[in-house]
Amino acid sequence: RHRCCHKATKIYDDGVQPCHKTEYLENHPVYGNICPPESCKPKPEFQQDQGRMDGITTFKSDYIPYDIVKRPFRAPAEYRPKSGKIDLGTIYQRDYNPHKVGPVILARPRERKHTSGAKVDTIPTYRDDYRLWKSQRTESCKVECPYEPPSEKFGNPSTFQDDYIPRQPNPPPSCKPCEAKLPEGPFDGKTIHRTAYVVHEMEPLFVRPREEYKPSDQPFEDLTTHQRDFKGTPGEQAKSCKPEYRKVGSDAPFKGTTEFQDRYQPWLVTAPEFHKPREYVPPTDTMDLNSTNRLDYISHKVAPVAPIRPAPGRRSTAPFQGKTTTKEDYQPWSICRRGIIKKEQEIQKPTGRFSNLTTFRSHYIPHQANPPPSFRPVHTVGTRVPFKDETLYRTEYTPKKQEVCPGHHPAALGYVYVNTDSQGHKFYRQLSPDHSGSSCNPIPTEVAGVS
Repeated sequence: RHRCCHKATKIYDDGVQPCHKTEYLENHPVYGNICPPESCKPKPEFQQDQGRMDGITTFKSDYIPYDIVKRPFRAPAEYRPKSGKIDLGTIYQRDYNPHKVGPVILARPRERKHTSGAKVDTIPTYRDDYRLWKSQRTESCKVECPYEPPSEKFGNPSTFQDDYIPRQPNPPPSCKPCEAKLPEGPFDGKTIHRTAYVVHEMEPLFVRPREEYKPSDQPFEDLTTHQRDFKGTPGEQAKSCKPEYRKVGSDAPFKGTTEFQDRYQPWLVTAPEFHKPREYVPPTDTMDLNSTNRLDYISHKVAPVAPIRPAPGRRSTAPFQGKTTTKEDYQPWSICRRGIIKKEQEIQKPTGRFSNLTTFRSHYIPHQANPPPSFRPVHTVGTRVPFKDETLYRTEYTPKKQEVCPGHHPAALGYVYVNTDSQGHKFYRQLSPDHSGSSCNPIPTEVAGVS
C-alpha cells in the first residue's frame, strides 16, 4: 500500500471515503480484553478551608530579641613623624643610560615628479569648440519709482505704549530670621565611639607547622593495562579495495582545427583620425563691467529711527540693605586638624636579609633515573598462509535493480494515467505485453506515482 508523508490537501475529490486506519493499528492489533494502564497523575481536587489562618510566622515565634550593646571606642594612636631623610633614588635613575637621539629617518620614499621641459603646442578642446555668439543687451524690467520720504512726523503709538502702565516698585518683605545667640564655651567633639570603645589585645596568629616530605620506599609501578594485556597477532596487511587508476585519453598530439580557427575572420583596422583644434584668438574689445544694478540704483539719505523708551521710574533714596542670611548666621569656627587614624600593624615585618632557599630546594633529594623496560613484543615470524580478507557483505551482497517512479516519464516507462485520489496522488497502470498463443488477459496492477 502506498504511504504518503505529506499533509492532506483535499484538492481532488472523486467520492471515495477516506480510510482512518493507521499503520500502527494494522501492525499492532488489540490483544484480548486488556485495558490500557491507568494514569498515575493525581486528580485535581479542591481543598476546602480547614480553619482560620494564624498570623504568627516561624520568624515571630522563634525570634529572641537581644540587648544592643554599644560599640566600644578605640583611641587612635598619636602620630609621630619619622626622623631622617627620604631616599628619592629609583632603579630607573640608577640603571638608565642616556643615549644620543638623532632625527628620525623617514621611511617614505621621495616624491618624484615626471615632468618634461618641452613646450605644449596643441590647442585644447575648449578653444577649438567654443564659438562667440552675437548677443544683444537685455533691457531692464525695473519700474522707475523714486523714493520720497514723508514730510509729516509718524504719530501712531505702538501697542506697548498703549498698554504699559508705570507702577511704583514695592520692596519685597525680608525673610531674615531673628538674631540667635551663639553658644558660649569650647566645642565638645566627644562621640559615643570615642568614649565607649575598649581596646582589646590581639592574639598571635596560629601557624600550622609544615610536615616534612618523606619519599616512598616502594618501587613505582609503571606497567599499564595496555602494555600488560596487548599481544601482537601475526598477519599480512589487508589489501586495498580501491580500483586501479587508469588514464583516460591518449598521448598523441592533436591534429585538426578548432571552431575558433574556422569561424574567425581577420578584419582590416585603420588608425583613428586626429582632429586638429583651431588656434585661439583673444577678443580685441574691452569688457563692459557695468551691471543693471549699478546703472539703475539711486542712493537715498535716510535718518535712523529714534528708539521708543518707556518713561523713567522713580528712584528710591533709601540706603541699600546689603546684609544676607549667610553673612549674619555664618561664623568662622576654629577647627583643629584631625590626626591620621592609622591602624597598627598586627604582623611585624621581618628583619635581616632574605634567603632564596625554598621548601622544594631544601627537601628535594635527587635520584638517578632508570630507563623504563620496553614492553614491545618479540618479533614473530609470519605464516605463509594468505590472509582471508573476505567479509559477509562481499560474499552475500546481491545487487538490486533501482526502481524508477512512473510519475516522471509515464509514457516512456510503459504506464497509463488512471485517476487521482482525494489526497492528491496520481495512480498509473502498467501496460501488459501481448502474449502470443495465449488467451488469458491478466489485469495489470495500479502503481502510485509522485503527488
